[in-house]
Amino acid sequence: MKRWKKIALALLALLLLSQAPFACRRYRLGRLGAAVDALNRARAAAPADEPFAEYAGVFHVHSSLGGHSTGKLDEIVSAAGDQRLAFVVMTEHPSPHIDTSAATLRGVHDGVLFLGGSELVASDGGRLFVVPGFVPPPQKPALSDLATRARSEGRLAVAGYPEEVRDLGAGVYDGVEVYNVYTNAKRINYVTLFFDGLWSYWGRPELLFARFYERPHESLRRWDELNAAGARRAYAFAGNDAHANVGLSFQDQAGGKLFDLKLDPYERSFRLVRTHVLLPRDTPLDESSLLAALRSGRSFLAFDLFGDPTGFRFTADNGRDVRTMGEEVQLPAGGAVRLAARAPVKCRTVFFRDGRAAAEVKDSASAEFNADRKGVYRVEVYLEQLGSLLDGKPWIISNPIFVR
Repeated sequence: MKRWKKIALALLALLLLSQAPFACRRYRLGRLGAAVDALNRARAAAPADEPFAEYAGVFHVHSSLGGHSTGKLDEIVSAAGDQRLAFVVMTEHPSPHIDTSAATLRGVHDGVLFLGGSELVASDGGRLFVVPGFVPPPQKPALSDLATRARSEGRLAVAGYPEEVRDLGAGVYDGVEVYNVYTNAKRINYVTLFFDGLWSYWGRPELLFARFYERPHESLRRWDELNAAGARRAYAFAGNDAHANVGLSFQDQAGGKLFDLKLDPYERSFRLVRTHVLLPRDTPLDESSLLAALRSGRSFLAFDLFGDPTGFRFTADNGRDVRTMGEEVQLPAGGAVRLAARAPVKCRTVFFRDGRAAAEVKDSASAEFNADRKGVYRVEVYLEQLGSLLDGKPWIISNPIFVR
């Protein structure tokens, strides 16, 4: 055999060998996808007497209005409809030229409710999401000052990127962004992601999220500590941080796109994590009812990519009253409060008290725990049947119930 042929064969062998890990990961993602499909087929229907209607949507979405994004408003509307979302909370970056929170999507578009908000940068670290949004002052105020103004005006105030906030307890917030897709994505190795993407692009590329998704330990810890301190309540929010700005595109001089390959299109970002809001069945979904539910913590976070969580509930019963997420229940003298979590499929449920694991129930769609101590209780739900790619990674994070 000629020398050049030997060299070519050796290079080909090296190329094939280098792709073996990516082929293996593509196989594992294929198995994960099949397991997710099987899980969704096994879902149990919600009880007929369920008192709440459930609406799924996304929080923390940007368009090209405030920069940092190339996404168009009509693309967002189309993606929200494609993913059958009930609502989208826009959180536009400010612009020196226009009020982006007023110019962004608001009201109902193609059957989806849109709320216009702002993402404001504080002088002492962190960001504040304000809904409805407003134009920030010329000089950046402190995070607590921004939150105080927002809440005094009846706006939703959510502390974003808590890992950047120096003193989370210094302000008064309606909520804390305990999970953010962009923050999580910082751990991505983009070289390996490129080849993983080549292998998965024509399959279900959104499942690549399973490779870098991690439980937000530090953000959850700080949120739990804030609530356990007892001075105030703050509820959990998940930020999709959707920008649709990662990829490669070419356009002509008139702005027409000749080639456009996006790794984070809105459709894909909207599949990853969602906010599920509960409204009384006789209450229509509108801006007022949605903001009231978010402000009162009557919601939960779920990574819907790994299974449809519709029907999850977390309640507390003290023998006189039944309460749900975001609410308070009294601890009976000498007794206990029965905490109950229900999911549409078998799972592992972990009960937390003041941020510490208090009990867990495995391989069951329903779980109960008798709380005989005052505290802030919440649950995390895990899908161990989906395999090792999701070890230690929650499917659902509930908002708390306050046992007083």
